Amino acid sequence: MTLRFLLDTTTISEPIATEPNRKVIQRLDQNGIYCALPAPVWHELVYGFSRLPEGKRRAALGEYLQAVVRASFPVLPYDEAAAAWHGKERARLDALGTKAPYVDGQIASVARTQNLVLVTSNPKHFAQFEGLTVVNWKT
Repeated sequence: MTLRFLLDTTTISEPIATEPNRKVIQRLDQNGIYCALPAPVWHELVYGFSRLPEGKRRAALGEYLQAVVRASFPVLPYDEAAAAWHGKERARLDALGTKAPYVDGQIASVARTQNLVLVTSNPKHFAQFEGLTVVNWKT
């Protein structure tokens, strides 16, 4: 199995949305074995879960994170290569007068250095990153 896609938070959260997008669910079903998460997305998921008060929603999210997400998708590190690419890309964007959100840069750098397609519902958040392939499974 060769990884092809890196999922951002908006994509991996879609199955537990109040009204999940059918296209995203279908594409996750078809391509799940080719997908991974970047460590910053795992952080966002755990952070969001940890902030919820005890109750049904938190229990359901905890079950989804462990039984589905962690069981199905490898988590790729924000490693030395990603950090180097991210640093150079931040400097390039700064020189253009563009500020990219730090975590989006981390996510983009993992996708770029691992040669993966980034799957997001917010392609505009990643449009400024050079050499990054981005798709939106909602469209």
